[in-house]
Amino acid sequence: MRNYLAAILLSCVFVSAQAQHDQGGSPPPSKANDTFNLIKALVGDWQGSYEWIGKNRKGPMNAKYYLTGNGTAVVEDLIVDGNANMTTVYHLDGSDLRATHYCAAGNQPRLKATSTDNDNKVVKFHMVNITNLATPEAGHVRDLELRLTSASQITILFTFVGAGKESVERIELARKT
Repeated sequence: MRNYLAAILLSCVFVSAQAQHDQGGSPPPSKANDTFNLIKALVGDWQGSYEWIGKNRKGPMNAKYYLTGNGTAVVEDLIVDGNANMTTVYHLDGSDLRATHYCAAGNQPRLKATSTDNDNKVVKFHMVNITNLATPEAGHVRDLELRLTSASQITILFTFVGAGKESVERIELARKT
């Protein structure tokens, strides 16, 4: 009898989850969802520049934001000399805001939003784990900060660590008109 009741309960949970999935159900609205909607509003073409703070590297950089996965993910291509040299994909995971960064260093840090300001205009991500890291000392992005200054201006800060050193890449972008 206990196995029969457990099977019924499991069936009810599965049917409920499947119905929610089939109807496009999603978790209740959250601060992460509000912030994700602001990131979705970045869709379009951007232009600007990058600078490695503490290093003598800077230059022009463009960006393209677009939706994929039926609007469930935002792709950010950071473009230098006409080529996407880094891509970040932002998405929700339940009530968490996540990002996977496909780095020019050849690895893929997976990050989770750890804080947002009261207006969801600044969101900070911290690395949860990473794929394709050659050695623990190899260079990689540990932190990512998005500053959604306005509908037409954003700042991206990547904290890059490797070989015991830390540097920050600052990217300033303005929406193309």
